[in-house]
Amino acid sequence: MNAIKPLPFLQEIETTAVLKKLARAHQALAELKGIAASIPNEGILISTLSLQEAKDSSAIENIITTHDDLYRSDSAAKLFVNVAAKEVHNYANALHYGFQQVKAHGLLTNNDVLHIQATIEENSAGFRKLPGTALKNDFTDATVYTPPQHADEIITLMTNLECFINDDDLCDWDPLIKMAVIHHQFESIHPFYDGNGRTGRIINILYLVKQGLLKIPVLYLSRYINQNKSDYYHLLQATRDTHNWQPWLMFMLEGVEQTAKQTVALIEGIKATMQTFKQKMRNELPKIYSQDLLNNIFRHPYTKIDFVMAELNVSRITATRYLDELIGIELLEKRKIGRDNYYINTALYDLLSNVHKK
Repeated sequence: MNAIKPLPFLQEIETTAVLKKLARAHQALAELKGIAASIPNEGILISTLSLQEAKDSSAIENIITTHDDLYRSDSAAKLFVNVAAKEVHNYANALHYGFQQVKAHGLLTNNDVLHIQATIEENSAGFRKLPGTALKNDFTDATVYTPPQHADEIITLMTNLECFINDDDLCDWDPLIKMAVIHHQFESIHPFYDGNGRTGRIINILYLVKQGLLKIPVLYLSRYINQNKSDYYHLLQATRDTHNWQPWLMFMLEGVEQTAKQTVALIEGIKATMQTFKQKMRNELPKIYSQDLLNNIFRHPYTKIDFVMAELNVSRITATRYLDELIGIELLEKRKIGRDNYYINTALYDLLSNVHKK
């Protein structure tokens, strides 16, 4: 078993190659922060992009669902099309919870981490108390890595990690370097029986928000990890074995740069589509146009009469009329699935779906 060093360790890890990569990652992240702030209602991005992040992060754990199943599910009403859709919505809810905590307190504590994992897994098992956890190769069943086994050691390491996350004076590494090290440390401690990967990926996003590198949690890092899954797992272990941090840091910084650029393109697409919808609604439906109605159909790629009633505070008859009029000018498409009528923003749906095909 590789002994885990408390953070920060003394090794010099900000090499010349890492610093060059760091500059590009910061530039892409700053652009993302800027364009995310230009959307008039941040709730739209938080709703749509956190669900994308949740879908990709869950896919890394082989929890596979479709956009269709996700958007047909209603987390508030606890109505889910299938178990996978429910798990993805749990992840999105955990991310929302963590974001609210970081926004309110400027801290990311172990209590927050425990709550995030409990939301993802729907249990309150807490940190591991029993020995026997080992990470195995899926194909050969050989043990690849044995994390700390004793409850006291797990608590000691998690307390140290909590201090490292929240005390900027402990170490002068760049925040993106810290994020990569925090993620490696968390996955190496492997403090939970289940949900370590997804909890760790939520910590990544929340740390960037905590450090002011993002205002809202919209960095799409899980898709990059999912696309490079074998490299991700290989580098996690290689760094434990060799203590050579450069390949891991380069991998994570490449992920930040790539996904920031992809998310900028996606947000630009959402902005342009919203503007097109806004002009069409104003020109052709001036009596029903409102920013709230526009926000609703961009917050929910599959909206429902109930969503419009709740968010615009209107009657069922009025909500139905609004949606029918939007169908009339071909901004929405009505589809009956099971007992429910869904009003689909196909332009937004296509934007979000196509991100996965690039």
